Amino acid sequence: MASVKLTDVKKVYDNKVTAVHDFNLDIRDKEFIVFVGPSGCGKSTTLRMIAGLEDISGGTVEIDGTVVNDLQPKDRDIAMVFQNYALYPHMTVYDNIAFSLRLKKVPEDEVYERVTHAAQILGITEYLTRKPRALSGGQRQRVAIGRAMVRNAKVFLMDEPLSNLDAKLRNQMRAEIILLRQKLDTTFIYVTHDQTEAMTLGDRIVIMRDGYIEQVGTPQQVFDTPVNLFVAGFIGSPQMNFLQAELEKAGNGYCVNILGVKIPLNDDQNEALIRKKAGSQKIILGVRPEHTTVLFSQTENAIPCKIDVNEMMGSELHLHLSSEHDDKIIVRLPTMDLTPEQRASLAYGNRMYITFPAKAMHLFDPETEKSLIHG
Repeated sequence: MASVKLTDVKKVYDNKVTAVHDFNLDIRDKEFIVFVGPSGCGKSTTLRMIAGLEDISGGTVEIDGTVVNDLQPKDRDIAMVFQNYALYPHMTVYDNIAFSLRLKKVPEDEVYERVTHAAQILGITEYLTRKPRALSGGQRQRVAIGRAMVRNAKVFLMDEPLSNLDAKLRNQMRAEIILLRQKLDTTFIYVTHDQTEAMTLGDRIVIMRDGYIEQVGTPQQVFDTPVNLFVAGFIGSPQMNFLQAELEKAGNGYCVNILGVKIPLNDDQNEALIRKKAGSQKIILGVRPEHTTVLFSQTENAIPCKIDVNEMMGSELHLHLSSEHDDKIIVRLPTMDLTPEQRASLAYGNRMYITFPAKAMHLFDPETEKSLIHG
């Protein structure tokens, strides 16, 4: 197994467009790291530079301590799974999985042992004699993963492997990849635009935008402590609510004035703002839909809102609200403990009230878009 180190890696195309800017990252041995971000952010380009499928315009890529910039993909001891499976349609599943081993002149008895072992782990033993066209999308993806598995490579690269599958199959294959990771115990680098995949699979997540790294951290870190507006809005579904507000200094601490309601900040937030010598200023307040408190009657520090849309999601409701200043707010409300009267009150046009716990509030500078607490 191996560590991977990228130092000042960049990719500049012939038309002078820079796809990746000074990318720096240390990936630990046996770590599962996920590159995530919107289309065109540079995540697949970075993966392809690690694999040797894209030339590196600057910087170095090291695998297991060896600089591999000038090595061919076949010499980098990596295995890659692509979005489109890339299976040979005229070969059986067995022959597809065995193909790279036979190219390397691996003895046939060892080929048989590796292929059947991979097929057993992936649950595709019964399909070994079939052609790819006779398989479902999920089964084809298992074959593609099996073909990579048998190589016993130091690093496992996966480029949006689940994007061609429907929602149910994606959920199933995510679980399969988690189990596979436990069995293989190797270094994984995984690319996706799907934040759910990133959050459920990664030991750490690399969030990218326009060729730059925006934040690197564990799933919990990037969810709880986003360093800027982009990360805060990208991670979480539905995405974080953003509201115009004011930060006000109040004695030895601070409060947030949101829609005329003042909410005192907690000790940790106050300490962070005091360290930064923050003054009273306009801010963007971020609060996640699941961290918004719903009230069915007016109380102190409650913000009145009107219900625009009520989406029934089974275990929870997604309420789309408008404040008196026409701010748009989404709230996730669990349904289990709602009384029949409360359910009936959550109809279009009705009034309700919300408030935000201080610990759930994220404060961002409107100009720099950086977090005032975690940046």
